[in-house]
Amino acid sequence: MLIKRKSIEKEESSRPATKRAVAGRASPRQPATGSSAPAAGAGRKPKFAPVTLSELDGVRYLHFGTEWVQGAMRIRKPDWLELEYAQQMMAWMLFMVDPKRIAQLGLGTAALTKFCYRAFPDAKVTAVELNPAVITVCASMFQLPPNDERLSVIEMDAFDFVNDPAHDRSFDVLQVDLYDATAKGPVLDSVEFYRACNTCLATNGIMTVNLFGDHPSFARNLKAMKFVFDEVICLPEVHDGNVVAICFKARPTLDFTALATRAAQIVSATKLPAKSWVKGIRETTAAS
Repeated sequence: MLIKRKSIEKEESSRPATKRAVAGRASPRQPATGSSAPAAGAGRKPKFAPVTLSELDGVRYLHFGTEWVQGAMRIRKPDWLELEYAQQMMAWMLFMVDPKRIAQLGLGTAALTKFCYRAFPDAKVTAVELNPAVITVCASMFQLPPNDERLSVIEMDAFDFVNDPAHDRSFDVLQVDLYDATAKGPVLDSVEFYRACNTCLATNGIMTVNLFGDHPSFARNLKAMKFVFDEVICLPEVHDGNVVAICFKARPTLDFTALATRAAQIVSATKLPAKSWVKGIRETTAAS
């Protein structure tokens, strides 16, 4: 299907884009991705693909000059998590009721950042994004609120952010969604990166990561995360191949009765499909 897309400079082009929200491009098993790009090195400015937009059936999508979907927003429900994988990125809520500090690595359309900002009014939310054009378009086209005493959107490389000693043991939650325009796998996937993420987390901190189950990068990321974290649980992949990994700094107790009760609370408060997360965790852990 062909739809019109517009860049932030308002230039129009016609490219195929999928109607299925969580897909990345027209072929069926691709990851929806984040928005960071790799660091360019000391003294050099990174080069970014153009930030472009498309709209279909009331949903606005973010792209980096390709058909890959980097994020989405339902225009009439700007704070809702439109993409299924983004909903799963909130599965840490099953284990943590009242986070005080949340960090998002890779801004995308600011969907997760906005949701956390609205859903946890007592929490401070930090989003880290390397591409300044993404920050600009999120403010102008995806209703990202301005920075205030609770919200901080930082233009910075995610690797530098997690390696800053000032962030040691600072966050209850990390949400990691780091893809560039090629969307071949997370931009940052090394043991060193995930070790730094672990260091940023508080004692019982949790990290969720968006992965692509049908790509060679999946096994590499999973191995690195399991080397660093006490427990890593992957939710079943969504229909377009995204797999969300839940990484625990301290191994959790899986009391499925308590998790079911907590899931019901989440559904009532947010309408997120938390009961399916519990079912996925049960299936995954039973199979391992």
